[in-house]
This record gives sequence, C-alpha cells and structure tokens, in this order.
Amino acid sequence: MPDDTLAWMNELTADMEERRKRAQRGGGPERVKRQHDAGKLTARERLDALLDDGTFVELGAFVEPNERGLDAPGEGVVTGYGEIDGRRVFVFSQDFTVLGGSLGKMHAAKICRVMDLAARGGFPIVGLNDSAGARIQEGVDALSGYGEVFARNANYSGVVPQVSAVLGPCAGGAVYSPALTDFVLMSRSSGTMFITGPDVVKAVTKQTVSVQELGGADVHARLSGVAHLVEDDDRTVLARVRELLAYLPSSARGQPPRRTTRDPDDRRLPQLATIVHPDPQRAYPMREVIVAVVDDGRFLEIQPEFARNIVVGFAHLGGRAVGIVANDPRQLAGTLTIDASDKAARFVRTCDAFNVPVVTFVDVTGFLPGVAQEHGGIIRHGAKMLYAYAEATVPKLTVIVRKSYGGAYLAMSSRDMGADVVLAWPTAAVAVMGADGAANVLHKREIEKSSDPAATRARFVEDYRREFDHPFKAAGRGYIDDVIDPADTRAHLVRHLAMLEGKREERPFRKHGNVPL
Repeated sequence: MPDDTLAWMNELTADMEERRKRAQRGGGPERVKRQHDAGKLTARERLDALLDDGTFVELGAFVEPNERGLDAPGEGVVTGYGEIDGRRVFVFSQDFTVLGGSLGKMHAAKICRVMDLAARGGFPIVGLNDSAGARIQEGVDALSGYGEVFARNANYSGVVPQVSAVLGPCAGGAVYSPALTDFVLMSRSSGTMFITGPDVVKAVTKQTVSVQELGGADVHARLSGVAHLVEDDDRTVLARVRELLAYLPSSARGQPPRRTTRDPDDRRLPQLATIVHPDPQRAYPMREVIVAVVDDGRFLEIQPEFARNIVVGFAHLGGRAVGIVANDPRQLAGTLTIDASDKAARFVRTCDAFNVPVVTFVDVTGFLPGVAQEHGGIIRHGAKMLYAYAEATVPKLTVIVRKSYGGAYLAMSSRDMGADVVLAWPTAAVAVMGADGAANVLHKREIEKSSDPAATRARFVEDYRREFDHPFKAAGRGYIDDVIDPADTRAHLVRHLAMLEGKREERPFRKHGNVPL
C-alpha cells in the first residue's frame, strides 16, 4: 500500500477512534461527577450493570443531532444489544450528562432502530430512562420523535417483552413510552414520573407539592399503579430487571425458559392446614400459601404495594414459569375493587401474551360494595378481569382455597370462564353469596314473622351452610375437577401443568377484541 494511502487510512482511523471515545465520554467529567453525586450511574455504567460481562455491542455511536450547533455526543442515548443470563436483549440507555438526556429526532431514531431490530429478531427491549424530556431546540421534530417511539411501543406490544427502568426524571410526553411497555421499574432515590411538574401544578391548581410527592417512585407504587416494581437505587433496579426477564420468553413465539430446581414436584405442604383457618371470617396471609407451593419459595410479586387485596406475580412450578393471581383476605377481605380488577386483568393479559400459564388462588366474597366503587366504574373495571381470563389461551389452573362467591367466582377464573382445571380444598365454598346474606334474602319474611327472629335466622344460616358452604355441591355439577388435601396442592399443580404443556386453543377470526377500557 502506498505511503500516502496508508497515512490517509491511519488518519481516518484515528478520527474514527476519537469520535468513538468522544461518544463514550458523554457530557464530560464534570457532568459525570454530578451524575454520581446525585446517586446515579452513567448510561454506560448502567448497561454494564444490566448486561452479562463483555456482551454489549453498541449501535449508532456516531449519530449526531439534526439541529446544528448542538454538542451532543452519541445524541444523548447509548443503544445496542447484549445478553442477560446468556439470552439476547436490545437496550437503550439515555445519557443525562448529554443535554440532560433530552430527546431529539435522531435520539428517537436511535431508539427506534434497536426496537425494530428487537421485534424483527424476536428479542426483549429494555429501556433505561433518564431524560429531561423533549429537546426544546428541535421543536416539533422532538415531538415527532416521541410519536415514532410510542407507535413502536404499541405495535410491538405482545410481540416481544418491553421493560422500562425509570432511573431519573421522566416528564411530560416522555412518560408515555414507559407507560406503554409491559413493566415499569423505578429507582426510589432518583426516578420520577409526571405529566406536569410542581411549578405548573402550583400555577394551575394553587397546590404546592414536591417532586417526590407528585411523581416519586413510592407514589406510583402505592397510589397510581404506574410502577410495577420499585428498588432503592440504579443497581438494585437493574438486578430486578434481570430477575424479571427470567420468567419471560424472548418473544411471543417462544416459551419461558425452564429453571432447574431440586424442589421435589410432590413435596407435601402440611403447613397449609395451619396457615389457612377454616373459619371463613378469619384472615390469613395468602402470600405464605403461594411461597409454600412454588419452587424453592421464590415468588416475584408485581405491584406489591398497589391494590393489595389482589396478589399477582411470577414463580416456577416444577421448573415451569407461571403467573400467580390470588386474593388476599387480609386486605378488604380479599374483595375485588376497581384497582384490583385493573391490576389482575393487566397481569393475566401480559402472561397470556407471552405464554406464561396462570395459576389462580381463590378466596373472595365478591366485588366491594359501595357508592364510590359503583360511581367509579366497578362494572367496567370488573369486566376487564372477566375479559382477560376468558381471552387467555394459556394453561389456566384454579385453586379454590375458601370462599368463592357471586360474580367474583367467575372473575377469578372459574370453569365457565375457561379454566382448564379447577381444584378445591375441603374448606372451599362456591355459591351465589355467603350464608348470612343468603338467609336474609331467601327467608326475609319467615325471619320477620318469627317469634324469635335471631334463632330463626341462625337456623336458616346453618341450613344454607350445610347445603352450600362446601365444595362438593359444585364438584357434583362438574364445576370443580377435584377436591384435594391442601398438603398435596403443589403436586397436583405441577402434574396438571405438565399435562397442559402442549395446549393449543383456536379462537374465531377477528382483527382484535374490544376490551372494556
């Protein structure tokens, strides 16, 4: 090769490496220090913590802003792919040290590029959000960029898992991309989400509120339900992302990965008889029932602080990933509410989208009565649960632990709503309503006319309990497949999951259903 050609190639190579290093430096040492002082990792440090060592491959390192004069190395976002536990994932990590991680047209184009590649190849998308919002200098181009990201969030929903980690500010239009994904995880120390900030809220409503009070992680975990999981800092959030993906397939075309366990499939659970009291008026910790049943006692609860009367989360049974839905009798007696219905319906639909069987533990007296619930739309929201279970084609197993009354019996995955196998403990009861309410409705006149109304009512209550407050009436009609010893619950579930492993279910042609939103 001639000397002048070699010199020219060396010059181009040096320029390329300098540009690459510039992108890797982000906003420079001072801004990196500010990021660390705020308790946050940089965009690249987050990718190092999320991905298996040495697996990250960067794409688009040389992309620059459309707007001239803006100094934005890497366009303020690091994109590419890597591996988590040996499985490929596509990632983007917004760089707050570069123009506050603000989104411009080319910033969005980098994100869209990896989203498209992930969808085509059938791999999860993980977004690490830390951004001041739309780049004002780019005007409508920035808004267009958000639109392109949102459209992909929607179009790839149910195609590949989409997980968002909110590790810094996420405001205005930026909040809708995480909200459109399957799971939102937030850092308690630095993650915030809101449509309008405290200053705008004060100007419009005269209310004074802090950033954390308005859109902090705990607010979204407990009140709004936006956050599915909250951890203390960047590293623990990213560790939780890794754990979450272990329950999900790479795409809707695949099956969740199996997990090796030494936990015997037929392990007996005598402790369940002491956890669950046979008195239907006595509350008990449903989470302890779940932990006792699943492999190695490992249960990843989703939205644990939101709508606590319903419990949802992931576990394994016999090495197979499952989604768990259960009533919690310690919270509002396990009744179904507006928020609980939304929480359960969304979770069931997520499991169905990604081929995760659903196991439902039932102890429910009904939907919560009251003016606030009725006016808030409990009919519309409760219908979401009915729709979700009826729509789901994954294996569905139901265990009736104690009460299963009224419309809530149907909403908690009954045989009629498509449950493949329904099991019941001897403590179970399936009826239109509880004995006390039934006696008042069926024998109101006799009780009122009786010389001893209390004794007459007690007799009718006892008669109703003897007739209906057990599982054998429903089992006799074929609504329950088996009444089992609680100690054998795990063995039955593992056996039935194995039987249903090849389940296929055809549905009538349609463009899509119309879930009651």
